[in-house]
Parts: sequence; C-alpha cells; structure tokens
Amino acid sequence: MEHAALIHQLGDLIGRENVIADPEIVLDSSKDYIGFRQYERGAGMYRVPRAACVVKPQNTAQVSVVLSFLNEYGVDAVPRTGGSCVTMGVEPQEGGVIVDGSDMNEIIELNETNLWVTARCGTPLEYLENYLNKRGWTTGHHPQSLPMAHVGGLLATRSIGQFSTLYGGIEDLVVGLEAVLADGEVVRIKNNPRRSVGPDLRHMFIGSEGAFGFITEASLKIFPYMPENYWMRGYGIQGMDNGLAAIREIMAKGYKPAVVRLHCPVEAERDFGGIVPDGYAVLLLLADGPKAVADAIGAGIEEIMQSYESIDLGTKPVEHWLVHRNDTCDNMDNDLYYKLGLLADTCEISAPWSVIGDIYAAVLERVPRDVPEMVSIGGHSSHSYMQGTNIYFTFGALLHDAENARPMYMRIVTAIMEETLKRGGSIAHHHGSGKYRTRWMPQEHGSSYVLMRRLKEALDPNGILNKGVLLTDG
Repeated sequence: MEHAALIHQLGDLIGRENVIADPEIVLDSSKDYIGFRQYERGAGMYRVPRAACVVKPQNTAQVSVVLSFLNEYGVDAVPRTGGSCVTMGVEPQEGGVIVDGSDMNEIIELNETNLWVTARCGTPLEYLENYLNKRGWTTGHHPQSLPMAHVGGLLATRSIGQFSTLYGGIEDLVVGLEAVLADGEVVRIKNNPRRSVGPDLRHMFIGSEGAFGFITEASLKIFPYMPENYWMRGYGIQGMDNGLAAIREIMAKGYKPAVVRLHCPVEAERDFGGIVPDGYAVLLLLADGPKAVADAIGAGIEEIMQSYESIDLGTKPVEHWLVHRNDTCDNMDNDLYYKLGLLADTCEISAPWSVIGDIYAAVLERVPRDVPEMVSIGGHSSHSYMQGTNIYFTFGALLHDAENARPMYMRIVTAIMEETLKRGGSIAHHHGSGKYRTRWMPQEHGSSYVLMRRLKEALDPNGILNKGVLLTDG
C-alpha cells in the first residue's frame, strides 16, 4: 500500500491526530540505544529502515482496529512503548508502522487486598513506583532503565530489576494481562495467584518482544515498601572466582538478599577506584523486607563472608550505587563516546554455576584477540539464583570510522555469544533478543525452537508483528 493511502486510512480509523508521518518523529521513534547505533548517530551516519508512520492508539479498541487493518493489508507493525531498547528490537521494517502505546498511560486499579496494581501499557514505571511508594507499596521492579521504561515494554522484553534476587524478574510479578493479537482479537488472562488449567498463557506474551501480540494492560504484584529497613554491605574479594563462589554459597544456603552485585577487578578499578587492592572484585549486598528478616539475612551473609578473606567496605559503596544506579538514562542521547572515538556497550548472558566463571574467563581472553582495538572489557554479576547467575559484560574499543561501527560491534558480540553457547549458557539474560541476536536463536533453543515457529504461525500467520525478532526467517 502506498504510504499516503496507508496514513490516510489509519487516520480514518483512529483519528488523524493519532497518526504521525513527520520524518523526524518517525526516525526518533525508531531509535535504539545499541552501541553501534549510538556511535552512528554521533557521526551523523544513522541509517535505519524508514517506517511509513507512527500511530498512537489511545485505548485497547484502537490497538485492535489498527492491527486488524495492518494484518489485512500485510503491513509490518512494530509495538513500542518507552523506547529504552538496546537490542534493535524497535527498529521497523521499511514502509512499516510503529504502533506506539505510550499514550495508553493509566493506573487502572490499586488492589491493596489482593496485592496487585493494574496499569495500561504506556504507564511509565517511574511514575507507577512513585505512586505506589507514596502509599507504602512497591513493585520491587527496579531496572536500570526505570526513568524511561513503560509497563508494556517491561513485559515484552522479559525485563528484570536490580532487586531481582528477592523479587524475581517481571515474569514473576505478572498476575494477569491483556493483549491484542495480530488480527485484532483482544485476549485477557485473568488475575489469579496460580492456576492448574494447562500451560501458563501469560508466557506467550511475556518476553515475546511483540512478535505474538501487543500487550495493552498488565497487573503486577505489589509488596510493602520499607527502605528504612535495608541492611547493606560492600566487600572487596580477590578475583571473580572467589566472588562467584561466595554468591553461590549465599544463594545455596537459602539467603535471598534483594541486591547481589559482583563487579570484576576491571570494573572495581573503573567504577570504585581506590577502595580495593589490584585484582580484587567488589561485592555489593542489600537485604530488603521487614527489619527482622533483613537483619537475619545480613547476619548470615556476614558469617559466610568471614571464610572468603574479604575486605569489609561498610555501607558506603552500596549507598553510592543506590544514588547513581540509573544515571545511564541521563546520558543515553549524548555523543560522548563518539567524541572519544570509543565504541562502548554492554551484553548480558546467564549460565549455571558450573560454567559461569569459565564463560567470563573465555570472553575476556577471546575478545581482545578478535578485536585488537579493545581498550577495556570486564563484567559484573547482578542477578543470582539457586542454580546460577548472569554476567553483564561491559566493553569499549577504539573506533574512528563510523562505517566500521557495526562490523566491529558484531565481532565483539559474536565472541560473547559463541563462548556462552559453547558452554551451555544463555545468550540473553534480560535485555531481550532484539534483532541483533536472532541469528543465534536456533542454537539457543535447540530442538525446542520449532515451538517458537509454531506459535508465530498460530498467532501471527501473516507475520506482521515485529519481523526480525526471535525467528531467523524475519
């Protein structure tokens, strides 16, 4: 369909004020914060496929009408809300439509009896948290993107928060949801604490990155908000292997601090310079909840750490982190790295305890070999479980040619993906696959990958929803 006709008919369906064709707004709505795109923007060489327009539905009924129309005419649709994506996940297809749910911003219900809050997809998480905190509640979900994130995007990317070791990921917090399928049909999964009536249908949409439907509403668990009860402590510990062993023991013994962060010696020097000797990692711990619970967790951790020849750093490192943990959002639109001639970003993976240290070591050995321009690579563990943890790699490489930004970036990422898959880890822990990791999806899922394809065929047979994520033929 010609762009002009497409824009005109969408305007007839949901109002011309809700259909935006201005090229600058369309380009800005396509923006992704993956490292090489940030570098390209700094160099004035930002080139992505051009969507025909952005549509901004005001309610679920309008989402339904829009998707039904796009499905009928085979027009690609990219669901979007907050715009904090770092995986190319919201970059459109040429001539497609960006369906932006950010105007669907409403807290529908705070249910203090059943302990959930229901909000529309465009509700900013920071606004929702402030609303809940003033009433004595929290979602427990505090991603680094909190100042930018919206509810719909959190579910679509299978987000995780910085207090996840206690509260879990977004998949643990969703009580029920509403979504619109590619053909416009509205489906609702009702709120209940647990059901035994077949597969959990919430998980067809959580983490689907918009490929199976557009999430319009969600109900999230709430918890008492008690920051005055925090127990916190920082430790210096020699090397990542010792730090990972300490975290494993804390988790295996049943302690569930809300925050468990192990910054490798590279990050310890860069971000906490001077507080630990060379070769030491920095371990940050915070317990949340009723004071008796937080103090008991703290006492247990203190006892464990005595056997690791650790350096007690007190509370200051954790307090500093709490203040500055979301600063990244303030700098995402500047071109500092480009001015420094630096290609910089992060990449998060996860793995069982038996191999996570090997993955970390293999990546730090291989990446500088594959990319001689590398000036820094390190990582931290920030989300731990009884069975394993994640590593959030951080890296920077010298680059003075924007044309080479993407090839260099992919050499770095390829090394991380291959070393992770080789040892049985998972190639994405919480940012979602997006479009740049799709090529590794068959290896990631193995024999179960056929289920992903069959879900797509069933829920989006015309393949209009966020083409390029999850499925290699996109």
